[in-house]
Amino acid sequence: MMMLSVNEQNFSKTVLESPCLVLVNFWAPWCGLCRLIVPNLIQFKAEWGEDLTLVSVNADNNLRLANTYRLRNLPTLILFEGGVPVQRIEGFHGREDFQRSLRGLMANYLVQSA
Repeated sequence: MMMLSVNEQNFSKTVLESPCLVLVNFWAPWCGLCRLIVPNLIQFKAEWGEDLTLVSVNADNNLRLANTYRLRNLPTLILFEGGVPVQRIEGFHGREDFQRSLRGLMANYLVQSA
């Protein structure tokens, strides 16, 4: 399973108008950590199944989106529900920290939506 690549032209339709949760991975080709976390993201998506859509946005090629969501670090992950950003992960250090952040993100989401 690969991540669906999204850009400024289809972001609105794919992410903001989606009926399910969407986790957006903002990345850039020069970002080593961005490549490192892809297997974790794909595994995370597999665990969540149909309830979660996973997409990626190349921040270098989509500066308007990068500015809209005020990206300070890459990678940055933002969880959208009903077109609204409800959680974000940024500034983690390494794979274990990232996995902890992902679990925390979903735990927070589940608590808020209960």
